[in-house]
Amino acid sequence: MAKAQNNRKKSKPQTQSTETEIKTSWRSDGQVEAFRVLSKRIASGERVVPPFLLKGQARREHVRSTLREDHAERIEQRNPAAREKFDELAGDLFKFFRGTALLFYRDMVGQDGHMPSVLALGDVHPENFGVMPDEHGAPIFGVNDFDETIYAPFTWDLKRGAVGFWIAAREEGGLNRKKRRKVVKKFIKGYLEAMDGYAKRATEKNDSYRMDNSPEVIQRLFEEAWEERKDWLWDDYLKPSGRGFRASDELQPISNEIDKFQKAINDVMAKKGIDVPDRAGELKVKDVCKRHGQGTASLGLPRYYVLIEGPSKDATDDLIIEFKRARRSALEGLTPPSDFNAGAKADRIAHGQAVQLAHGDIFYGAVEIDGKSFMSRERAPFRDDIDLDELSFSTWKDYAEVCGAALAQAHALSDDLGEIDYDMEPSIVAAAEPRPLFIADIVRFTEEAADRLKEDHGFFRDDHAGGAFERIDMVYR
Repeated sequence: MAKAQNNRKKSKPQTQSTETEIKTSWRSDGQVEAFRVLSKRIASGERVVPPFLLKGQARREHVRSTLREDHAERIEQRNPAAREKFDELAGDLFKFFRGTALLFYRDMVGQDGHMPSVLALGDVHPENFGVMPDEHGAPIFGVNDFDETIYAPFTWDLKRGAVGFWIAAREEGGLNRKKRRKVVKKFIKGYLEAMDGYAKRATEKNDSYRMDNSPEVIQRLFEEAWEERKDWLWDDYLKPSGRGFRASDELQPISNEIDKFQKAINDVMAKKGIDVPDRAGELKVKDVCKRHGQGTASLGLPRYYVLIEGPSKDATDDLIIEFKRARRSALEGLTPPSDFNAGAKADRIAHGQAVQLAHGDIFYGAVEIDGKSFMSRERAPFRDDIDLDELSFSTWKDYAEVCGAALAQAHALSDDLGEIDYDMEPSIVAAAEPRPLFIADIVRFTEEAADRLKEDHGFFRDDHAGGAFERIDMVYR
């Protein structure tokens, strides 16, 4: 009897109800820090396998994991705009390119550490140049998206832009491979020739593309973009009384938030330390709305429009200021180690605009709203970009050349208004020699990256159809 009792399995002591439950799974932290370490290892010359060398299933899983990580917050929140974005990316290769900058730059991790650093735009492609307001509200042409801006080798922008022109010229322009090469070469040559000029004459702070001095292809864009402010306001935004935003599928008035956004716009102007321009009247917020369905990479991120009463107070000259949620740059932790720092989130974006766009929008700024980082900028009747599907082969080349020159001006301002502490234009010119070889290298990179992107798009489409992006990566115990 005693033996039987000794062989009996002892019962486990009961766990107290107050004991913390052991977690068996948790949200993946992503790979930002892992890629930061990888960047340093590659930049130091260590031989490792970067993701652009992955093939087959390994590449598919890299694409899947990267897109899940990049959209984790939107996926977790079951944001309908996340599904809308994935549907758009699945149906269009150019949109897939535009909406997956993190995937693109992880393939470049640690590269080109020997090249001169600039304040890079970070997401160069044909639709991130356009007409926008300058400091006085007049239209100018230049780079117009600073969401990814960061200090990086100048070649990172050139390579991203070259691939962007290659993909767009195929998808939007229907150009064959030979013609696409010529368009890409025009973009690179436009950049290098403009940089030659800035190295010799240092006119970058005074130059700007205006309606009176731009090439023909840009003059046409100015003409097509122009609209009277009164017509723009009443046709697109105002309700019949003119006292606020009208409700639509795109605009959701939230008039109870006026005080919050009055503080936000006041904070932007105070932080910039500038006087309120006459065209902004008393800087009084009339109304606020949430903007739905805008952007490609940023689709699903909170975005608000704020209506500022104009000096006439008759709803003919009101201003609209946009506030958009800011995120970490897709290039963060991927660029080679640098001595220069653009800041974090919206401050980084505002720094990019202040440096890269000479005489730019005075409402460009950074502010916290409900503890989240937002960037601000003015919407305008003439804020517009080019219709790529209407360009001839000749016009594609002209447009690419102008965009290359506009990018060179943005880079050249890095040592005037940014943190670059030496005359870097001559260094860029020297680094791009021998020039025919430099151009050929960028073109070869472009073709390889575009072919890889097409394969990645196929992986993404299959995974999206299989429900891969309805959940985030989890780590299990």
